[in-house]
Amino acid sequence: MTQTITVIRGDGIGPEIMAATLHVLDAMKLDLAYEEADAGMVAQEKHGELLPQATLDSIARNRIALKAPLTTPVGEGFTSINVTLRKTFDLYANVRPAKSFPNTKSRFPAGIDLITIRENTEGLYIGEGQTVSEDGEIATSTSRITHKGAERVVRYAFEMARKIGRKKVTIVHKANILKSTSGLFLKTARVIAAQYPDIECNEMIVDNTCMQLVMRPEQFDIIVTTNLFGDIISDLCAGLVGGLGLAPGANIGDNAAIFEAVHGSAPDIAGKGIANPCALLLAAGQMLDHLGMPEQAARLRNAIVETLEAKDNLTPDLGGSGSTTSFAEAITRRL
Repeated sequence: MTQTITVIRGDGIGPEIMAATLHVLDAMKLDLAYEEADAGMVAQEKHGELLPQATLDSIARNRIALKAPLTTPVGEGFTSINVTLRKTFDLYANVRPAKSFPNTKSRFPAGIDLITIRENTEGLYIGEGQTVSEDGEIATSTSRITHKGAERVVRYAFEMARKIGRKKVTIVHKANILKSTSGLFLKTARVIAAQYPDIECNEMIVDNTCMQLVMRPEQFDIIVTTNLFGDIISDLCAGLVGGLGLAPGANIGDNAAIFEAVHGSAPDIAGKGIANPCALLLAAGQMLDHLGMPEQAARLRNAIVETLEAKDNLTPDLGGSGSTTSFAEAITRRL
């Protein structure tokens, strides 16, 4: 049965890395169909809005989207497109794996294989209560954690651990200081953790977590935490394994899922044909897992690893002289 996915080619290098990713997926003969949709600056230019209703309708209809980087204009009056998508489809779990790959500019060339699961809809990112006093001296913002929000993302983390054979979940918090919001998250997480005696669980304060990630990242398996902490930690983890060019992300809800490269649109190299497509390809691997095709996801990841090992047509950021297209072709040959 053909699976239709919404494809958002995005801004900057987005169209280039999306073309490379779809080329690899097509070579895998997965019976996927693509429904194109616009978002970001290209949508603003074509439709007069950053996130057209037609795009939202496409995602709602297909329930699966593969998204390249989008550009939200800087300045007042522009809401983050990514935040809007997460809120619209209640994509409460942001899943960011960080894994060591060969021949990358990494502080840790081997041994890292961890996943950060970040609550995606609450915390400081709700965008409410943001005010600045008339004299410009005082700024305030509201942070909100709910029992429901904490419960479902923590349960998602433990269910994922059980499903994919992970052994440990670390609950990251700041409940020693943020006793209301982070305190509620931790209290809720403890209740959920007790329901999974087969999964080891520990708790760690966020600042210590960051230090421990830099010193001994191998001690972590799955991290689950709140929105702001997860945003920071997941980027830190990406830095440990070679940067955002190797960092995919999945945004999961009960009724939709969006898979993306988490790096920016890189307008400085757009059109040069040298962008690294790995993050979006790895996101496509997450999508295949979500669609119940774990063997095909593994096939894709293995081809990426073999290409990195062979240093075959790697893009300049990975130390090679290949292009986006030739790198994708090299991966395709190893499928």
